[in-house]
Amino acid sequence: MKQPELGMKVAELRQQKGLTQEQLAERCEISTRTVQRIESGDVDPRLFTLNNLAEVLDFDFTAGDLENENLWLTALHLSSIFGIVLIPLLIWSFKKNQSYKVDQHGRDVLNFQITVTIVLFVSTLCLILAPMALIVRDAHSTSPLIVESPRFGMLEILVAGAFLPLIGIGIFIFFQGVKNTIRVLSGKPYHYPLSIKFVR
Repeated sequence: MKQPELGMKVAELRQQKGLTQEQLAERCEISTRTVQRIESGDVDPRLFTLNNLAEVLDFDFTAGDLENENLWLTALHLSSIFGIVLIPLLIWSFKKNQSYKVDQHGRDVLNFQITVTIVLFVSTLCLILAPMALIVRDAHSTSPLIVESPRFGMLEILVAGAFLPLIGIGIFIFFQGVKNTIRVLSGKPYHYPLSIKFVR
């Protein structure tokens, strides 16, 4: 891993372990100033320092940089258009230790995927339960809402209306996946709105 990704990863792992820069420096037998310069990306640590950081932070910084990083980033962001959590989860799980970018992008894509999966599940559940509730209500009612009609009854209108949000969610997922893939390939910042941070 190279700078500045290495420095950002050191800072991230240090914070995850609840260590200050002074505590990390003490455990790695280096100066606090060295830790600060590594985290800011100003210097490349020596092999001895890198090995100490790897041991304290429990991370292999000497692993080779990921080949075709942009290809994996593209695969991550494009996978979001399918609404299947498994695809980005597999890519992230196998490649996160080889690339800081894949690690960060993978978390964001996963959070988006998990969020929309929950929304889709709840929407589908409502789509199933709403007509059933109407049928059950009409079965025990003297003035049914579902009336036989040569055109459309209340049940048909309700089902058709319930499908609209699902179609809207599908379009939203597709748009976000394509938009963020293009932005990443162009070197621009990406953003997934309405994502809940399940993976931190």
